[in-house]
Amino acid sequence: MAEEGVQEFENVESGASLTYPAAAGSIRKGAHIVIKGRPCKVLEMTTSKTGKHGHAKCHFTATDIFTGKKCEMLESSTHNCDVPNVTRTEYTLLDIDDDGFVSLMEESGDTKDDLSLPSGTEDLDKLAEDLKAAFDDGKDMIITVLSAMNQEMIIAIRESK
Repeated sequence: MAEEGVQEFENVESGASLTYPAAAGSIRKGAHIVIKGRPCKVLEMTTSKTGKHGHAKCHFTATDIFTGKKCEMLESSTHNCDVPNVTRTEYTLLDIDDDGFVSLMEESGDTKDDLSLPSGTEDLDKLAEDLKAAFDDGKDMIITVLSAMNQEMIIAIRESK
Protein backbone atom coordinates (compact mmCIF):
# COMPACT_ATOMS: atom_id res chain seq x y z
CA MET A 1 0.00 0.00 0.00
CA ALA A 2 1.26 3.50 -0.82
CA GLU A 3 2.15 5.97 1.89
CA GLU A 4 -0.27 8.78 2.51
CA GLY A 5 0.30 11.60 0.02
CA VAL A 6 2.40 9.45 -2.33
CA GLN A 7 0.89 8.67 -5.71
CA GLU A 8 1.53 5.44 -7.54
CA PHE A 9 1.61 5.42 -11.33
CA GLU A 10 1.15 2.46 -13.60
CA ASN A 11 3.71 1.85 -16.31
CA VAL A 12 2.20 2.68 -19.67
CA GLU A 13 3.52 2.68 -23.18
CA SER A 14 4.00 5.73 -25.33
CA GLY A 15 0.73 6.53 -27.05
CA ALA A 16 -1.30 5.28 -24.09
CA SER A 17 -3.81 8.08 -24.60
CA LEU A 18 -6.34 7.62 -27.39
CA THR A 19 -5.86 11.23 -28.58
CA TYR A 20 -3.61 14.24 -28.12
CA PRO A 21 -4.38 17.95 -28.58
CA ALA A 22 -3.19 20.05 -31.52
CA ALA A 23 -4.07 23.58 -32.60
CA ALA A 24 -6.69 23.47 -35.36
CA GLY A 25 -4.57 25.82 -37.49
CA SER A 26 -1.65 23.36 -37.45
CA ILE A 27 -3.61 20.39 -38.83
CA ARG A 28 -3.06 19.87 -42.57
CA LYS A 29 -4.41 17.74 -45.42
CA GLY A 30 -3.52 14.08 -44.90
CA ALA A 31 -3.33 14.41 -41.11
CA HIS A 32 -5.75 12.77 -38.70
CA ILE A 33 -8.37 14.50 -36.54
CA VAL A 34 -11.27 13.43 -34.31
CA ILE A 35 -14.65 14.61 -35.63
CA LYS A 36 -17.80 13.74 -33.68
CA GLY A 37 -15.85 11.17 -31.67
CA ARG A 38 -14.55 9.33 -34.76
CA PRO A 39 -10.95 9.15 -36.06
CA CYS A 40 -10.83 10.80 -39.50
CA LYS A 41 -8.27 11.60 -42.18
CA VAL A 42 -8.33 15.21 -43.40
CA LEU A 43 -9.10 15.51 -47.13
CA GLU A 44 -9.29 19.30 -47.21
CA MET A 45 -8.66 22.14 -44.79
CA THR A 46 -9.59 25.74 -45.55
CA THR A 47 -9.06 28.78 -43.37
CA SER A 48 -11.32 31.81 -43.31
CA LYS A 49 -9.74 35.09 -42.27
CA THR A 50 -10.80 36.96 -39.19
CA GLY A 51 -13.66 39.37 -39.58
CA LYS A 52 -14.35 42.46 -37.57
CA HIS A 53 -14.89 40.24 -34.54
CA GLY A 54 -13.67 36.77 -33.67
CA HIS A 55 -10.88 34.51 -34.77
CA ALA A 56 -9.89 32.81 -38.02
CA LYS A 57 -11.82 29.59 -38.57
CA CYS A 58 -10.65 26.27 -39.99
CA HIS A 59 -13.08 24.17 -42.01
CA PHE A 60 -12.14 20.48 -42.13
CA THR A 61 -13.50 17.97 -44.63
CA ALA A 62 -12.45 14.44 -43.72
CA THR A 63 -13.34 10.75 -44.01
CA ASP A 64 -13.73 8.29 -41.15
CA ILE A 65 -10.68 5.98 -41.35
CA PHE A 66 -12.77 2.91 -40.49
CA THR A 67 -16.12 3.48 -42.24
CA GLY A 68 -15.14 5.84 -45.08
CA LYS A 69 -18.01 8.22 -44.22
CA LYS A 70 -17.47 11.91 -44.97
CA CYS A 71 -17.34 14.28 -41.96
CA GLU A 72 -17.05 18.06 -41.64
CA MET A 73 -16.06 20.33 -38.77
CA LEU A 74 -15.59 24.06 -38.22
CA GLU A 75 -13.19 25.16 -35.47
CA SER A 76 -11.41 28.34 -34.43
CA SER A 77 -7.80 28.14 -35.67
CA THR A 78 -6.37 28.84 -32.22
CA HIS A 79 -8.46 26.22 -30.41
CA ASN A 80 -7.18 22.72 -29.80
CA CYS A 81 -8.62 19.73 -31.64
CA ASP A 82 -8.21 16.09 -30.67
CA VAL A 83 -5.85 14.14 -32.91
CA PRO A 84 -6.09 10.32 -32.67
CA ASN A 85 -3.02 8.18 -32.05
CA VAL A 86 -3.08 6.09 -35.23
CA THR A 87 -0.75 3.12 -35.65
CA ARG A 88 -0.14 0.60 -38.41
CA THR A 89 1.09 -2.82 -37.39
CA GLU A 90 2.09 -5.74 -39.59
CA TYR A 91 1.22 -9.33 -38.69
CA THR A 92 1.70 -12.71 -40.33
CA LEU A 93 -1.54 -14.48 -41.28
CA LEU A 94 -1.91 -17.89 -39.60
CA ASP A 95 -5.53 -18.85 -40.27
CA ILE A 96 -8.99 -17.67 -41.34
CA ASP A 97 -11.88 -19.44 -39.58
CA ASP A 98 -15.39 -20.14 -40.90
CA ASP A 99 -16.83 -17.15 -38.99
CA GLY A 100 -14.54 -14.71 -40.83
CA PHE A 101 -12.10 -14.15 -37.97
CA VAL A 102 -8.38 -14.15 -38.71
CA SER A 103 -5.59 -15.55 -36.57
CA LEU A 104 -2.47 -13.40 -36.78
CA MET A 105 1.05 -13.71 -35.39
CA GLU A 106 2.82 -10.70 -33.89
CA GLU A 107 6.59 -10.15 -34.23
CA SER A 108 6.97 -11.37 -30.63
CA GLY A 109 5.40 -14.71 -31.58
CA ASP A 110 2.12 -14.09 -29.72
CA THR A 111 -1.12 -14.71 -31.57
CA LYS A 112 -3.94 -12.23 -32.11
CA ASP A 113 -7.36 -13.75 -32.74
CA ASP A 114 -9.82 -10.87 -32.25
CA LEU A 115 -9.93 -9.36 -35.76
CA SER A 116 -12.50 -10.16 -38.42
CA LEU A 117 -12.12 -9.86 -42.16
CA PRO A 118 -12.70 -6.30 -43.40
CA SER A 119 -16.17 -5.44 -44.71
CA GLY A 120 -18.54 -2.53 -45.17
CA THR A 121 -17.35 -0.94 -48.41
CA GLU A 122 -16.62 -2.28 -51.89
CA ASP A 123 -12.86 -1.90 -51.39
CA LEU A 124 -12.92 -3.67 -48.01
CA ASP A 125 -15.07 -6.52 -49.36
CA LYS A 126 -12.60 -6.97 -52.25
CA LEU A 127 -9.69 -6.93 -49.77
CA ALA A 128 -11.38 -9.72 -47.77
CA GLU A 129 -11.95 -11.77 -50.95
CA ASP A 130 -8.32 -11.29 -52.03
CA LEU A 131 -7.11 -12.33 -48.57
CA LYS A 132 -9.26 -15.49 -48.57
CA ALA A 133 -8.10 -16.39 -52.10
CA ALA A 134 -4.42 -15.93 -51.20
CA PHE A 135 -4.88 -17.98 -48.01
CA ASP A 136 -6.67 -20.76 -49.93
CA ASP A 137 -3.75 -20.80 -52.42
CA GLY A 138 -1.37 -21.41 -49.49
CA LYS A 139 0.49 -18.11 -49.83
CA ASP A 140 2.24 -16.60 -46.79
CA MET A 141 0.57 -13.23 -46.25
CA ILE A 142 1.54 -10.11 -44.28
CA ILE A 143 -1.49 -8.23 -42.94
CA THR A 144 -1.42 -4.48 -42.14
CA VAL A 145 -3.75 -3.48 -39.31
CA LEU A 146 -4.76 0.13 -38.64
CA SER A 147 -5.45 0.95 -34.96
CA ALA A 148 -6.98 4.11 -33.49
CA MET A 149 -9.23 4.90 -30.52
CA ASN A 150 -9.69 1.25 -29.43
CA GLN A 151 -10.66 0.13 -32.95
CA GLU A 152 -8.69 -2.03 -35.33
CA MET A 153 -9.19 -2.98 -38.95
CA ILE A 154 -7.27 -4.84 -41.65
CA ILE A 155 -6.40 -2.27 -44.32
CA ALA A 156 -3.83 -3.98 -46.54
CA ILE A 157 -2.33 -7.34 -47.46
CA ARG A 158 0.84 -8.34 -49.23
CA GLU A 159 2.64 -11.57 -49.95
CA SER A 160 5.52 -12.42 -47.63
CA LYS A 161 8.95 -12.56 -49.27
